[in-house]
Amino acid sequence: MSSELEREIGHDEFDPVGTLGLITIYFLILVVLWIFMYFVEFAGGDLTVVGVVV
Repeated sequence: MSSELEREIGHDEFDPVGTLGLITIYFLILVVLWIFMYFVEFAGGDLTVVGVVV
C-alpha cells in the first residue's frame, strides 16, 4: 500500500468550504423551524401542523 499518493497540506492551505456550507445549511434549517414553531405556538395559529382548526 505504499504506492498510494499522499499529499500533506499545511494549515494555510486548508480551506473548509464544504464544512462552512453544511454549517450554513444547518443554521438556516434551524432558523426556518424556529420561525415555524413561533407561529404554531405563540402567534395564534396562522400556520397549523395538521389541517384547519375550526
